[in-house]
Amino acid sequence: MEAIRSLVDQLANLVWNSGINAGDETIPYVVIALLGVGVFLTLRLGFIQVRRLFHGFAVATGRYDDPDEPGDVSHFQALSTALSATVGIGNIAGVAIAIHWGGPGALFWMWVTAALGMAIKYSEVTLAQYYREVKAPDPSRPWEGTVAGGPMYYIERGMGHKWKPMAIFFAVILGLTAFLTGNGVQANTVADTMNDAFGVAHWVSGLITAAIVAAVIIGGIGRIGKVTGILAPVMAGVYVLGALTIIAFHLDQVIPAFMLIFQEAFNPSAGIAGTGVGALLVTMMWGVRRGLFSNEAGQGSAPIAHAAAQTDEPVSEGVVALLEPFIDTIIICTMTALVIIMTGTWDDQVPTEITLSGGHVGYVQLHEDGRVSPFASQPAEIRVENGVPIHRGVGDSQLAWSEVAVEEFYTDLDRTRPFTGTIYPAQAEAVSDSGERFASLHGLAVQNGAPLTMLSFQRGLAPLGDWGHYLVLVTVLLFGISTAIAWSYYGDRCAYYVLGPKAVLPYKVVFVVMHFVGAVLPLTIAWTLGDVLLGIVILPNLLALVYLSPKVVELTKDYFTREPWKENYEVHRRIVDEKNRSRKGEG
Repeated sequence: MEAIRSLVDQLANLVWNSGINAGDETIPYVVIALLGVGVFLTLRLGFIQVRRLFHGFAVATGRYDDPDEPGDVSHFQALSTALSATVGIGNIAGVAIAIHWGGPGALFWMWVTAALGMAIKYSEVTLAQYYREVKAPDPSRPWEGTVAGGPMYYIERGMGHKWKPMAIFFAVILGLTAFLTGNGVQANTVADTMNDAFGVAHWVSGLITAAIVAAVIIGGIGRIGKVTGILAPVMAGVYVLGALTIIAFHLDQVIPAFMLIFQEAFNPSAGIAGTGVGALLVTMMWGVRRGLFSNEAGQGSAPIAHAAAQTDEPVSEGVVALLEPFIDTIIICTMTALVIIMTGTWDDQVPTEITLSGGHVGYVQLHEDGRVSPFASQPAEIRVENGVPIHRGVGDSQLAWSEVAVEEFYTDLDRTRPFTGTIYPAQAEAVSDSGERFASLHGLAVQNGAPLTMLSFQRGLAPLGDWGHYLVLVTVLLFGISTAIAWSYYGDRCAYYVLGPKAVLPYKVVFVVMHFVGAVLPLTIAWTLGDVLLGIVILPNLLALVYLSPKVVELTKDYFTREPWKENYEVHRRIVDEKNRSRKGEG
């Protein structure tokens, strides 16, 4: 496992830390490309995300839907499917991770990523609709669908056949990304949360959620759209209601919380994990990374779902798509961050069972200048006397929970019996001087990911009882399952493009297997490997968006000049009237 962790960390460093030097820090090429293209498209389209935001909401309501237009799902179902993939673990665990590493200021950079991402999302979805492939339905093979679209199609069809190798590369990498970022990470967080809350083994959770995912995705995008059309609004509504309740209990802290976010965005003191030691670029990087993971703008995944929408007007789906980063990051992620900051859990050490084989256990190395290196090498043993680990000096690897060193160890939950003995990391056990063996110890530790958000909701809703963490638990389960369901469609469209329709069903089978595998992998490896693939897959997509931006501008001007939604509104109203008369027996 240490070899795998080391390899994944090296890949993450290559993808996310290779870039332009700015003083003592490096601005990664991935971040430069993402923010640069976002600024370019925002200016090129005249701040489309501001000017057409309300039109996007109008189209999403379905008032302009025409069921006779080509596609597999309605505008709302396409949005729900895409939101099921974006509104998920990134909003619960991702925000917590961003604050854990980059401090409260990371949220500001998540906002920036979302604002620019709205223009990116609009562009990629408009192109996906315009260059999509539509075929006649096959009732005997519903999982294949009738529509296939996404960056691989607009790369090949829009940029020309000579770019097909890049289209294939994109499809292959996104297909792999679907296994981890949209699948394994979701299963991992669900399993991790269930283990923390109820002690359920990771493999049990993985088996159950894999079975649910399999039952839905075999039905194809039609069934996926129906399921997510119900799940997405319900789970988002429940989660936001809980967050708003906590904010209402802490109204006097709203302004201070926002002041802290802005202050830490430009003058950070560091995340609780301490790696940045106040470095602006560290806070920015974590905000951008988690913002990208959360809203997926530029990744090229959501356009695949939106390509299936029933419409013959590509721009009409583009304006629906720009709602995603707004809803996902600017609204829901902000709710999560405010709850974490207001309840004071983000930098608080709480009584924790330190399971020596758990995914939260790691090792850190302290440097003389105060910096902390996470993912340090695993020592052969750690000597503990009267609860305090004995270190030879600066540079030693220290046992950490959520990448923060644990300062004292006890053998009981109430922390009344200090541990004296030796911890053997390789065996995942601690042996006392009297010979007693422990698979876990107890101590004060910080939380990270979904457990941190659960703790925040538990504290925040305490005036109403000790159940707030269960609200997060339920939404984690729903978010994780719905995200995996939506990502299965992204992946099978990639398989469809590269290998043809016969590859769709085998891909779904492998997807379900990988869901189970993801549930039993350590949390840090799943997240980090997902980040690696995510950083790679956005580059060809961003290149295509810049190359094809004139087509986006052309389609945009044509759509808003013709105003075709007005005619669609009349068609939709006539269909609704006919259905109403039919139900009343007048037709």
